[in-house]
Amino acid sequence: MNAPLRVFYGGSFDPVHNGHLAVARAARDALDARVLLVPAGDPPHKSDTCASAEQRARMLELAIEGEPGLAVDRRELLRAGPSYTVDTLTALRVELGEAVPIAWLVGADSLRQLHTWYRWKRLFDLAHMVIVERPDAALDAASLRRDAPEVLAEITPRLCSPAALAALPSGACCVLPMPELRPESSSQLRRRIEAGDPGWPEWVPPAVADYILEQGLYGVSAGILAEAPSSARP
Repeated sequence: MNAPLRVFYGGSFDPVHNGHLAVARAARDALDARVLLVPAGDPPHKSDTCASAEQRARMLELAIEGEPGLAVDRRELLRAGPSYTVDTLTALRVELGEAVPIAWLVGADSLRQLHTWYRWKRLFDLAHMVIVERPDAALDAASLRRDAPEVLAEITPRLCSPAALAALPSGACCVLPMPELRPESSSQLRRRIEAGDPGWPEWVPPAVADYILEQGLYGVSAGILAEAPSSARP
C-alpha cells in the first residue's frame, strides 16, 4: 500500500489571508491529503516582509485553528539563511524517506518565476508540483512560452491528473483549478491596513485581525475595531 500524499504550501504569508486558506482547502479536498503550510523564515524573493517570521507563523496558526486537514510546519523558521524550497524539500526527503509521495503547492504566478528559484530543476527530483490556477490567471502554454520557456519545457512532459500523484514519490505536475476568483493579496491587504480601510478585516479570519491589532502590525490603527463588539467582527 502506498504511503499517503504529503502536500506542502510555502510562502511568506505576510499576512495570511482568506485567499491562502481557500487554496489550502482546495488542495486538501482535491488531493485527499493533509496540507502543511510552511512560512518562510527568510524569504529569498521577498525583501519587504513587514511582520517577523514568528509573527507570520503565529498568524497562520491562528488562521487554521480547528481546521481539519491543515497544519503549520515551522521548519524554515528553525533554519538559518534564506528559505530555499530545495533545502526544505531535501530535508523532508531525509525525514520521510524516498518512497513517500510529496507535493509542493505553487500558484500559477509563481510558476512563471520558477526558473529564478535556487536550483529549481532539482525540485522535481524531490517532489511533485501542484499548480493552483486562478480564474483570472489561466495557465496556458502561450504565456509560459513567452515568460518562462524553460519552465514550460520542464513541466509539459510531467503533467498528469491530481489522482496520479499518490502513485509516485516525485516528478509529476498537475494543475488544480480554483473554482472561485479570490480578491485577496497580501500586498493589497497591507496597503488597506496602513491606509485605515475599515473593511480590511473581511480579508482575514477574525483571530488574525485581532492579532494584527494587538501587535500593531502593518501600520494598523488600533481604533478601527475598537467600537465593534467581537461578535460583529467578520
